[in-house]
Amino acid sequence: MKKILFYSSTIAALGGFLFGFDTAVISGAEQSIQVLFSLNGFWHGFTVAIALIGTVIGALFVGKPADIFGRKTLLIVIAILYAISGAGCALSNSWITFLIARFLGGLGIGASSVVGPMYISEISPSHLRGRLVMMFQLNIVIGILTSYLSNYLLANVGVDAWRWMLGVEFFPAAIFLALLFLIPQSPRWLVKVNRSSEAIEVLNKLGETDIENKIQEIKESLETELDTQKQKLFSSRYKLPIIYSVLLALFNQFSGINALLYFAPRIFEMAGFANDSALLQSITLGLTNLIFTILAITVIDKYGRKTLLIIGSIGMFISMGLVSYTFYTKDFGNYLIMIYLISFIAFFAFSQGAVIWVFIAEIFPNKVRAKGQALGSSTHWIMATIISWLFPLVAESPSIGGGPSFLFFSLMMLLQLYFVLKYLPETKGKSLEEIERELTSK
Repeated sequence: MKKILFYSSTIAALGGFLFGFDTAVISGAEQSIQVLFSLNGFWHGFTVAIALIGTVIGALFVGKPADIFGRKTLLIVIAILYAISGAGCALSNSWITFLIARFLGGLGIGASSVVGPMYISEISPSHLRGRLVMMFQLNIVIGILTSYLSNYLLANVGVDAWRWMLGVEFFPAAIFLALLFLIPQSPRWLVKVNRSSEAIEVLNKLGETDIENKIQEIKESLETELDTQKQKLFSSRYKLPIIYSVLLALFNQFSGINALLYFAPRIFEMAGFANDSALLQSITLGLTNLIFTILAITVIDKYGRKTLLIIGSIGMFISMGLVSYTFYTKDFGNYLIMIYLISFIAFFAFSQGAVIWVFIAEIFPNKVRAKGQALGSSTHWIMATIISWLFPLVAESPSIGGGPSFLFFSLMMLLQLYFVLKYLPETKGKSLEEIERELTSK
């Protein structure tokens, strides 16, 4: 692997670190914020979900700018949004300014979930694409773990601990911004905007051995679609990629992962853990997430995306079912719920967490990849918003509670297993253009 390929992928993947950090850091601050701003359950859920509302908008509308200005340029804008969000949260003196700062961070997350994997997939050779795109997911889980650890260390610094928890994001965002100026533009985007000579230079630096054929292959992919589709995503030609990306994104959130990430300390408190202990247990979940993401990186290009999803679906179905059973029986005294949640995180990290950004970045043709990636990501974030907004209301409701909530997540993973076994294709070891030909010819 060429050094420039490795460090370009690594730098682009740092957007995933900020994605993960910004997503999970609120879990340590959300209860303090609820008290500080005197929020009822509905408006507390809205305050937590405001970042997710930003992610939906960021994911929905970043596709066209990414096509016009390039993937690298949009990554720079994303880094700036993260930096403003971190500083804004730390310095906010009212609920409204806090909401605005969190919303801007959400825009960064949503845009990053589209542009980061897209950029890495477009600079990667087919035999390395899975593990290189998964560096984005690896950085997400490192960011999540870092946020849990940071929250635990900062929990006792005083009444303004929540400001430190959220404000520390500014510093990695500034580093990310500086490093982005060292990476090249995507060669596929350069061909798309008729800058083929620059694309040749980039492909040569990245280690592509048959540059002329690769340039021609990319051009043919773009020209085939230009005549008939006029860059429209919602056409019969792209039916299968649309269905696969939307369903995979829906199932990602129906697993319950964001409910757990956003409200991990609260869930542990519901199960009888003390506040400090709940923050510490969250670190355990973050560490498990990291270990099994690394494991998935080592096997995703060997065993494929579909195999990982099958294993994970079975494991998540069983794990969430056991969590639900524990809440039904209220038998929290033997720490089994901790084992079940660790098991769930392990199976999620090894499967859905590892596959979603890789798969969605692979299955859309070059001409509509930005729009397709935006569709899959925005679907993911719309469901994350709904679930994160409703979860504290539903899980703590006397008439519903944790048992039915986690049972729903368990049954959704059984449905995902059926979808993966019967319909989902395997994409490992194929070039982006090969995947395009297979899916659009069906």
